[in-house]
Amino acid sequence: MNLEKNSILSPGNVDSFKNIVADTLELARAGGATQAEAGLSVSQGLSVATRMGSVETIEHQQDNGLGISVYFDGHKGSASTSNLDLEAIRKTVEAACNIARYTSEDPFTGLADADLMATDFRDLDLYHPWGIQPQEVIDLALECENSALDYDARIVNSEGASVDLNAGLSVYGNSHGFLQAERKTRHGISCAVVAESNGNMQRDYWYDVSRHPERLATARSIGEKAAERTLRRLDARKLKTQQAPVLFAAELARGIISSFTSAIGGAAQYRKASFLLNALGEQVFPDFVQLREQPFLPQALASANFDAEGVATSDASLVSDGVIQSYLLDSYSARKLGLRSTGHASGIHNLSVASTGKSFDECLQGMHRGFLVTELMGHGVNTVTGDYSRGAAGFWVENGKLDYAVEEVTIAANLRDMFKGIVDIGNDVDYRGGIHCGSILIDNMTIAGTD
Repeated sequence: MNLEKNSILSPGNVDSFKNIVADTLELARAGGATQAEAGLSVSQGLSVATRMGSVETIEHQQDNGLGISVYFDGHKGSASTSNLDLEAIRKTVEAACNIARYTSEDPFTGLADADLMATDFRDLDLYHPWGIQPQEVIDLALECENSALDYDARIVNSEGASVDLNAGLSVYGNSHGFLQAERKTRHGISCAVVAESNGNMQRDYWYDVSRHPERLATARSIGEKAAERTLRRLDARKLKTQQAPVLFAAELARGIISSFTSAIGGAAQYRKASFLLNALGEQVFPDFVQLREQPFLPQALASANFDAEGVATSDASLVSDGVIQSYLLDSYSARKLGLRSTGHASGIHNLSVASTGKSFDECLQGMHRGFLVTELMGHGVNTVTGDYSRGAAGFWVENGKLDYAVEEVTIAANLRDMFKGIVDIGNDVDYRGGIHCGSILIDNMTIAGTD
């Protein structure tokens, strides 16, 4: 499926979509709005899922939507439409204006400050359509699943494999005169299988995702990795309740950092709903911990020149020597706190967590004896109190080596203690998201299992 040729996302159509946003803003101005902003998104893609050698689903997607927010001196109204005809847009703007006239006044609402708008637009190399036909996509999904099923006789079932192609265009404009378009692609391959041995069944998965199809791991390697991960979980045991070091595998470690970014988000701060309330300038990590945001990395999944309000992003330190350097603010939360937007209306942009230089195996050896977590269950993270408690599975480690698989345990601690208890951060960085982080070793957590 070629997402470029004869596509609504082709370069020749970008100006047409920008004109739609510009016309929307003009309708808002004509309707009496003192400020207005509009965002248009168009996407198209193909998803194929297979299971046990058969095609389960083939789904073509093509979506579009336009959202408009208008401001009447502190009164806000919003409306949206998927119909991009002029009359439909006119009615949508009218609806937003009518809503604004009935909403309560909020002195903190409105566009981001005009002087914060992005003016430098780098080529971030985010648009790489996958020139592949539907039958080839099906063949890739089947190859991925079959490589897992054929890996070992103990692989007895499959939850399926999938291949996804997606291309999108977004346009954002506001009454400050800001009007910019971005095209992005995102492609992925995944597989999950089930293994059985001595009546014991386990499942696991693997996946890859990339802006550029040529940077994806091969379908075969993803299937084989899914099978390998599943097999090593066979004959899992439970643990006795105890205190021990815990090593979070890289693909899970980003969740610890995500809990931190949630706690320093603007909304959590002004609502006083964070265990890191008023923590700017506080040391919450060991002094070797460095977190730096890098929004301009070519082809990275969270790269952006500007946020959802048009505010320029920047390469900046979020944590230096363990000390919090900044909150994550959009314009509304910034005003509530008496600060300025930090360009985070659309979240974090490639947050890089510096490694302490050790490989994954060296982190295992440094732990010596403890619990390697490879799967987490549940949502037991309370960013108001910092309490952390989640179901987990993984491996018990003895003498720096994997000893046996572990299942049905709970790991618990307080996030403040977890942050301060970080011993090592591996160089096995996982780039499949907006947080780039290696494995994280924490000195001590409660592992709840059998009495």
